[in-house]
Amino acid sequence: MPFVVLGSTEVIPRDTFWEEHSHPTHELLWNQRGASSATIGRRVWTITPTVGLWIPAGVRHSGWTPAGTWHRAAHFGVHAVPSISDRPVALEVTPLLRLLLDRLDADGLAPDARARTEALVPDLLTPAQHELILRIPESPLLAPIVAAVRADPADDTTLAVWAARLGVSTRTITRTFRSETGLGFSQWLATARVQHAVAMLARGEEIAEVAACVGYHSASAFGVVFRRITGTSPGRFRAQ
Repeated sequence: MPFVVLGSTEVIPRDTFWEEHSHPTHELLWNQRGASSATIGRRVWTITPTVGLWIPAGVRHSGWTPAGTWHRAAHFGVHAVPSISDRPVALEVTPLLRLLLDRLDADGLAPDARARTEALVPDLLTPAQHELILRIPESPLLAPIVAAVRADPADDTTLAVWAARLGVSTRTITRTFRSETGLGFSQWLATARVQHAVAMLARGEEIAEVAACVGYHSASAFGVVFRRITGTSPGRFRAQ
């Protein structure tokens, strides 16, 4: 690492999957435009222009970045910046943090100016109030449900129907979801739908169309769920 903080920026020309890998540096991922995802273990994190992901050095992760995403990253030397957490954590990408990281990416920045700017950045690495993370359960019992929802977020198969198909009680499905993800079936389904919706909104698609594509009969119902999970409205997120 020639610097304390070393940034990179790239507009991704085609849908891109990043094979599982790790870095000898701490990494902050976010997007200038669009939404992408990173998978760490059984967790899928959504990365946006306002919520980034801090990945400590050595943590293995893979990623998915749709075409047209303006991808940003900053690598932090472990010799100079202690990890803010021993595990991945969602971070607020505030306007001030973006400005400082932009300045560090600029060509011709004098060494003393770089040092002053780098010194400010760690104080702005703040955990996000709302993180969009989908925990993928490992239980074979839940595999058909997970596959159906991830293939089609609008799948409206009810808990009772799934229970009948799988030959178990609704209580068993709910208990298994909660033990593996911390969420009941309906909460997990809502999170999966919102995660899919974020990617569509980031592409600029209309809110009503997105709502229908992820299984909601009205934009208002979709908006209530979206705000509860992300802390903002679909319209505001789309504008950002």
